[in-house]
Amino acid sequence: MTTIDQSTTVRAALLDSSDVRDREPQVLRSALVPRGFARCGLLSWCRVAGILQIAHPFDEKTISDSVVVDGLVSLVDAGVLSGQEQFESAAVGIIRTSAATSADAWSAFYDNSLRELRCGTSAFAPVHRRAHALLAGSSVLEVGSCFGFFALACAMDGFDVSACDISPGAVSLLSCASRRLGLPVDAAVGDATALPYDDDSVDTVSLIHLLEHLDAPGVEAALSEALRVARRRVIVAVPFEEKPSPHFGHRLRLTETDLHIWAGSVAHSGAQVFVDHGGWLILTP
Repeated sequence: MTTIDQSTTVRAALLDSSDVRDREPQVLRSALVPRGFARCGLLSWCRVAGILQIAHPFDEKTISDSVVVDGLVSLVDAGVLSGQEQFESAAVGIIRTSAATSADAWSAFYDNSLRELRCGTSAFAPVHRRAHALLAGSSVLEVGSCFGFFALACAMDGFDVSACDISPGAVSLLSCASRRLGLPVDAAVGDATALPYDDDSVDTVSLIHLLEHLDAPGVEAALSEALRVARRRVIVAVPFEEKPSPHFGHRLRLTETDLHIWAGSVAHSGAQVFVDHGGWLILTP
């Protein structure tokens, strides 16, 4: 159960420039399946001179994180789409072609995705709901925020919210969305293994569907940094998969055992491991 923003969906490569140039695959919006295209789930596709072309039906009313991911995963399962770079390029192309302007497209994407997560129709909603229930204190830092849906939802609920991501483009999009929505989120570029925050500077630090993107030394560094910054709690959520999903940039196949090993690799004053739509590790600094 992965979304573009939390597996990021999909991490640093997704949005690292605001002027993404034309590149494969080519994406177009069409209410009907274009001539010569084959239907595959929510999308359709064809190859022209070896170039993958993808058609989608989404507009400002229907574009969201969940439909983009569902559509592209169908192409991955069919063997049409492969690799993280191609997946992310197609995702950005679908979002940007869902409205007449890029600004309108991103606004609709944020509005619809937040609504689905808040009302529970997104498959990722249970993860957000559980993470929200685990928050301690009044201030939150979302590490690896990407689009920042969780950060924005926390701001809606009155928390003092910060967010960081390694991708400058993702941080820029989140900042624009927070300003447009009137939701204060202090978004900054930052590496999970070297957070740009002071010791004991926020109550809760969340790492939601982030650590599966790192190698073992990176996981330990990220956990240590989160514990350094958090005053009261560190919340870790990871997917449990039969095989890591390369199109999401996942590097680790994780189980409950891994979470217990992680807990034993860093200094803390308490740890809890449980399963709920994936695995959870809750650490007390």
